[in-house]
Amino acid sequence: MKQVRSHAIVFVLGIAVTALALVALMAFGVLPVGQKTTVVEQSQAATGTTGTTEISNAISSDALTPAQIYQKDSAGVVEVVSTLDTTTQGVFGPVSGQSQALGSGFVVSDKGYILTNAHVVSSNGQAASAVSVVFKGKGSQTTRLAAKIVGIDETSDVAVLKVDPAKAPALDPLTLGNSAGAQVGEPVVAIGNPLGFDFSLTSGIVSATDRNLQSPNGSTISNGIQTDAAINEGNSGGPLIDSSGKVIGINEQIASQSGGNQGLGFAVPIDTAAAVMSQLEKNGKVAYAWLGVSGQTVSPDVAKALGLKVSDGVLVASVQSGSPAAKAGIRGGQRQVTLQDQVYVTGGDVITRIDGQAVTSNEQLSTLITSHKPGDQVTVTVTRGSSTTTLKVTLGTRPTVF
Repeated sequence: MKQVRSHAIVFVLGIAVTALALVALMAFGVLPVGQKTTVVEQSQAATGTTGTTEISNAISSDALTPAQIYQKDSAGVVEVVSTLDTTTQGVFGPVSGQSQALGSGFVVSDKGYILTNAHVVSSNGQAASAVSVVFKGKGSQTTRLAAKIVGIDETSDVAVLKVDPAKAPALDPLTLGNSAGAQVGEPVVAIGNPLGFDFSLTSGIVSATDRNLQSPNGSTISNGIQTDAAINEGNSGGPLIDSSGKVIGINEQIASQSGGNQGLGFAVPIDTAAAVMSQLEKNGKVAYAWLGVSGQTVSPDVAKALGLKVSDGVLVASVQSGSPAAKAGIRGGQRQVTLQDQVYVTGGDVITRIDGQAVTSNEQLSTLITSHKPGDQVTVTVTRGSSTTTLKVTLGTRPTVF
């Protein structure tokens, strides 16, 4: 799949506003949440294969209408209100304060577990000092409860919260679907709290799959789902639901030049979120496999200009000392070459395959490594000068800071 970069400004949908503004705006039923610049891009096909895929009928005879989905699932969707400690620079030095953020979430267990986005309950790596969730009741009735942060993973932009089931209204967990089976053109709905308008439903279709999304810490979230269902600030953490009423994604960000919805919404795939949720529930954190290289995508034109003996792959710019890659003998570059204002570090290995699967981009390399667990052994094929070398690498655990 050809890689396409979007130059639109992408706004993450759950940023803090001041506590004073929060109180004032709640009186009018509007609660804006701020914005963050992110990058959304289309990923390259992980398999590297081409051909025609038979597409099954995405709309089955028992498909639910948006109204039926809302009736079925809205009780399991919640508002998430986070209190964040802030420090600003005043005339006489740092000034401590608090701000609040609004997002969405949804119940995934009758034990009180709730899925949402990491950026709804954290900012710049700092977890919220307090979180509460609001359940929808009959009519305009709501129930507000304190929630505990079970774990936050900024790499996937997923967080898990928990409320006391004994204090909560009857919990109505949403059913998790299969995001790998999402098909372009199939109908979906989003339920959340856009711009503070609580428990709103919007509908649309899956516009694209296999999008690369950028997480709050700059990591790549693979296999993102693009939708034209209206997504706005405040929808963060809410469910993207297919026509069977199952969750296939967590609404996470929009691409916009105006700050509002332009038919470009994106969701973290539920397959990724479910795997992360499992680790967060058990350990409060997520362990990712780690290779330990910094690389640059090599296209055929770049390979030709640099005199490489391959047409594509990942040029290893540097190898972190003591990393799995360093222990296996993978080599980084030594010289800088500028091509059309892009600096490449040459002289190092070019990674062309992982376990026999062709690697055509740095994003794909990251996806392949992340699909493994720490301790797994992988076969890395590299081109070194004019020769090809195969190395066995035992993957480590990605450090928090590297």
